Amino acid sequence: MVPSEENQLVPKEVESAAEEPRVLCIIQDTTNSKTVNERVTLNLPASTPLKRLFEDVASKVGYVNGTFDLMWGNGDNVTDTTPIDQNSEKTILDAGFEPGKKNFLHLTDKDGEQPHIISEESSTTDDNAQDRFIGPLPREGSVGCTTDYVSQSYSYSSVLSKSETGYVGLVNQAMTCYLNSLLQTLFMTPEFRNALYKWEFEESEEDPVMSIPYQLQRLFVLLQTSKKRAIETTDVTRSFGWDSSEAWQQHDVQELCRVMFDALEQKWKQTEQADLINQLYQGKLKDYVRCLECGYEGWRIDTYLDIPLVIRPYGSNQAFASVEEALHAFIQPEILDGPNQYFCERCKKKCDARKGLRFLHFPYLLTLQLKRFDFDYTTMHRIKLNDRMTFPEELDMSVFIDVEDEKSPQTESCTDSGAENEGSCHSDQMSNDFSNDDGVDEGICLESNSAAERISKAGNEKSSLLYELFSVMVHSGSAAGGHYYACIKSFSDDQWYSFNDQHVSKITQEDIKKTYGGSSGSRGYYSSAFASSTNAYMLIYRLKDPMRNAKFLEAHEYPEHIKQLVQKERELEEQEKRQREIERNTCKIKLFCMHPTKQLMMENKLEVHKDRTLKEAVEIAYKLMDLEEAVPLDCCRLVKYDEFHDYLERSYEGEEDTPMGLLLGGVKSTYMFDLLLETRRPDQVFQCYKPGEVMVKVHVVDLKTESVAPPISVRAYLNQTVSEFKQLISKATHLPAETMRVVLERCYNDLRLLNVSSKTLKAEGFFRSNKVFIESSESLDRHVAYTDSHLWKLLDRHANTIRLYVSLPEQSPGSQFRRTVYQKPSGDTGNLDEACERVKGPVGNMKSVEAILEESTEKLKSLSLQQQQEGDNGDSSKSTEASDFENIESPLNEIDSSTSAENRELENQIQISDPENLQSEERSDSDVNNDRSTSSVDSDILSSSHSSDTLCNVDNAPLPLANGLDSHSITSSRRSKANQGKKETWDTAEEDSGTDSEYDESGKSRGEAQYMYFKSEPYAADEGLGEGQKWLMVHVDKRITLSAFKQHLEPFVGVPSSHFKVFRVYASNQEFESVRLNETLSSFSDDNKITIRLGRALKKGEYRVKVYQLLVNEPEPCKFLLDAVFAKGMTVRQSKEELLPQLREQCGLDLTIDRFRLRKKTWKNPGTVFLDYHIYEEDINISSNWEVFLEILDGVEKMKSMSQLAVLSRRWRPSEMKLDSFQEVVLESSSVEELKEKLSEISGIPLENIDFAKGRGTFPCDISVLEIHQDLDWNPKVSTLNVWPLYICDDGAVIFYRDKTEELMELSDEQRNELMKKESSRLQKTGHRVTYSPRKEKALKIYLDGAPNKDLTQD
Repeated sequence: MVPSEENQLVPKEVESAAEEPRVLCIIQDTTNSKTVNERVTLNLPASTPLKRLFEDVASKVGYVNGTFDLMWGNGDNVTDTTPIDQNSEKTILDAGFEPGKKNFLHLTDKDGEQPHIISEESSTTDDNAQDRFIGPLPREGSVGCTTDYVSQSYSYSSVLSKSETGYVGLVNQAMTCYLNSLLQTLFMTPEFRNALYKWEFEESEEDPVMSIPYQLQRLFVLLQTSKKRAIETTDVTRSFGWDSSEAWQQHDVQELCRVMFDALEQKWKQTEQADLINQLYQGKLKDYVRCLECGYEGWRIDTYLDIPLVIRPYGSNQAFASVEEALHAFIQPEILDGPNQYFCERCKKKCDARKGLRFLHFPYLLTLQLKRFDFDYTTMHRIKLNDRMTFPEELDMSVFIDVEDEKSPQTESCTDSGAENEGSCHSDQMSNDFSNDDGVDEGICLESNSAAERISKAGNEKSSLLYELFSVMVHSGSAAGGHYYACIKSFSDDQWYSFNDQHVSKITQEDIKKTYGGSSGSRGYYSSAFASSTNAYMLIYRLKDPMRNAKFLEAHEYPEHIKQLVQKERELEEQEKRQREIERNTCKIKLFCMHPTKQLMMENKLEVHKDRTLKEAVEIAYKLMDLEEAVPLDCCRLVKYDEFHDYLERSYEGEEDTPMGLLLGGVKSTYMFDLLLETRRPDQVFQCYKPGEVMVKVHVVDLKTESVAPPISVRAYLNQTVSEFKQLISKATHLPAETMRVVLERCYNDLRLLNVSSKTLKAEGFFRSNKVFIESSESLDRHVAYTDSHLWKLLDRHANTIRLYVSLPEQSPGSQFRRTVYQKPSGDTGNLDEACERVKGPVGNMKSVEAILEESTEKLKSLSLQQQQEGDNGDSSKSTEASDFENIESPLNEIDSSTSAENRELENQIQISDPENLQSEERSDSDVNNDRSTSSVDSDILSSSHSSDTLCNVDNAPLPLANGLDSHSITSSRRSKANQGKKETWDTAEEDSGTDSEYDESGKSRGEAQYMYFKSEPYAADEGLGEGQKWLMVHVDKRITLSAFKQHLEPFVGVPSSHFKVFRVYASNQEFESVRLNETLSSFSDDNKITIRLGRALKKGEYRVKVYQLLVNEPEPCKFLLDAVFAKGMTVRQSKEELLPQLREQCGLDLTIDRFRLRKKTWKNPGTVFLDYHIYEEDINISSNWEVFLEILDGVEKMKSMSQLAVLSRRWRPSEMKLDSFQEVVLESSSVEELKEKLSEISGIPLENIDFAKGRGTFPCDISVLEIHQDLDWNPKVSTLNVWPLYICDDGAVIFYRDKTEELMELSDEQRNELMKKESSRLQKTGHRVTYSPRKEKALKIYLDGAPNKDLTQD
């Protein structure tokens, strides 16, 4: 019976008469004799008898020969139930075995009985082994950690304790488990560690911080001598030139091994260790091609540091069962025939040839990489192969070297990618002759001059190529990420250990077998998906050679420099230990102190040893708070303090020599209390604070001066009565207790009069820290009902008064105004201090001003008109008045010199007090805009103005959906709602539009509603705020409205409240404009900052609008132009008229009204074109901080009706691989046929050849020219544009079109790469992506000079 042809992986080889083929036999154990069914591979000469086959299988599997049968098998399906005759004298070739194919056999029961296991092998596996495994320890936050296996003998204490194993772990910095695994393996390699110790660091030649060998030496010394459970690797990674970000990059352990070896070779140049890596890890192999007609062979010698072994052959669903099988496949030659024939230089023609690899020399330390990471071309993702692959504890490599070239194994196909394409082999030379210079002094070299010598040497080498496994680097997880750890055998005691970052523990040989991967049962296609993700990834073997096998150096054998390093590291570790001991005995507690001169509460952390006395702690705190210049040391003491309640709990009289550990209750991570460094004047005495007392801050109120004095601290008891408490306060304040009124502030705005003398303080609601107000005058106010009394009103005002710092505008008209309005009769100019003293607020002045206002109105108007005529330059032909600011400044500059100072002051008071006379109610918005354009100060202000609760955007960058339009606006459904009447939304509601007018409908100022407390004084602000900038410190009742607050500020700003804006300053100097004039200042708190900026405030029904220019064919299609004001009821044409002078003055755009249009802006997308007759708030919903596009037209406006549709088209030219510019197409309907006709007209493409597709994403719907031809949905099968999948219902949609007969340009690889770079650069600048790309892995590099910008490593 012949095995099935389905498993044939290579074409049958062409055999010459002189060659004996070899047969690859794969035997699967299908019996139940063992827990795990084994799979063995035999590579036998074709002349091997069947009897010898059974003997070899019995030896490999561990069964008694004659107790089992072998049958032909094809995968899992038995193709013939007839057993192979084991007593036959036939050769396996005669029995039907075929060279060049995988010959599958099944090992089955014989006569219904299971095979007999050889007794000495019976203990190799047991059921309990499956339940015991030291794998990656389950840790929170570990990527890819598995909990598949848990050791029965595992305990937390055993892992923490070094004494059990004697080995030290390595701390995982974040994702450096791959590094830890390799470092532990190198440390446990005697030859590498000993050689590293022999190298001596010369500090004069290199910085020790950046020396990789020196930092490895230090690490190895610490691993050998440290008493810690685990040590850090940060010094090693720092020597690599890595920063902290590298700790969060997981790399491949095999890649790290090669890069680190390259770096060490660079560092060890011209030293004794220069060739260490090659001596230990480097092997050689021959890459050959042999002509099958004449026998001519061309070859080259390659070196390798590791051998990459394929888990699954390319195109196969089954994996190799063992490392031995994968090694055979690695050197399996392939036949070059057919179109792949080889040109033979001797035959001078293309001939069939054999191409393959032969091992010439195996290194002393053999590294095998199991290639578990692959690429799935179906899903286009990286995958991990978890198939089972066994590896022996002892590996005989002699079977992989043939003495004679003609006996090269002819088993399974192996591609040429073998060693070189995997990057594991370095080309040594390319030649047809092998010189003796390439011979090696160890291992096997087949190309000796003498055949006899060759065979003799090869035989000796083959007998000594037995390797023992000592390190298994295991990966747990997937191709996307996971966890590495190492299982390493110690050569000192032959015990296996698991080195899992900081955890080191003992394991057994059975635990090693569980890293084979896979699962029990048959290995079908999906077996890998359901297999354990924890499996071996790198194997390191050492040659068993008593002459070369080294032992670790003993302490007395260390070189002198290593002995010094050991001593140095021990001293450092002892020093760290002492420091940790000090830390463990140090009390750390919050420390507060009220600075005696600055009167600021300072905060710090007091760190004091638990054995230090209270007196010593006071000295430490005294220096910590830097009070040497402020108060003597004997005027300071530490007291127990509760910062949250501002409560002094107790003082420590007589305990100056008590240790702090006793006073604080021991060393704790956190304390439930704090310490206060209390100070006193030299003439004062410290008060005794006893536990159980409550602290009361007493404020004395003076009704005559309406002042509240700073607090006096009093200590009381909760069981005291109110009467006793009054006596206590009387002693402290020297005020009579009989007439005393005591008011307790229990919480904000809760002022309670304590009028029941017999009640205790606890019953009245006293707590640890309290605040009371007292008043003891003989006034009649004490007989008035408390809520109607002067005292209550004064305290209520006090409770609601906040302190604000107001920044006035620089170089504002107000500065000139202040110089004039407060001018003294002598002609001297008054200063800001006097202004603050004289101004009591608008309400206080109104009565005196109103009387004058009536008779002075006409005069003021004539002055304003005169100034306007003098200053008019003709640019604002429609304006009826001059600039807002000129109206204010002009009278000040142009008043006749004969006018007295008093009259001049009076006129200016009239000017400021009557804002209505400054700007007529009938004044058009165009006047306002023209005025604004004439003032550079106002222009700057407007460029950063925003509506309520809007963060100031200095760069004028557009914000997403900033216009706030909802889905019911006319712009989104205008076709069906074009003729609907007025419609209000929440954005435009009259009651609360967010832009309240300062004046109600009667024209009366809203600030006149009620009087609120307001007091101001000049304030010297911190340096660096700008020269000429003035600050006010304002005390104001927080219940005042913004409107009234602004009117109080009018005299200091110098313009009416309707012409300046208030910005609240938050942390990091972020500013928000406050515009809701009917809201109070209740959200403000003490010491908040306010910035005043000039600019006209909005009236009711007005909206601030940001105008952007739409440039469809520019790289940045959205450009900010200016801020404008649109009003409710205004038509689009009227708003365009008002924009014209602003565009000319501010943007340099000289346009006519019919040369541009306005259209909806949603983020960066152009939308509905607004027609001239549309009315804001009726046809177009408008909101605060609205945004609109201005588009300059090339010709006459084509959009005349609401039924029309404007789309932006762009032609794609596949033969040139380019896109044309945008062209607007105006459609009369939503017909696809009409769209194609219009596209045909502008392009000249025949109608039947038009293909179109809708653009994706935000405008301008950028897409790479490499993707547009295939990725877009070309020519959707629809008849109208407003249905799926197009959904084009509004203006501004992007349409790509092409000529379907135009062929796509064919690109070479070079052209494609160049174009991809250009497209990537272009699309990145516009913020669009080229295509989806997963997270890029950062290349693993070691920087030999410590500079990340240079790469001296060899990849």
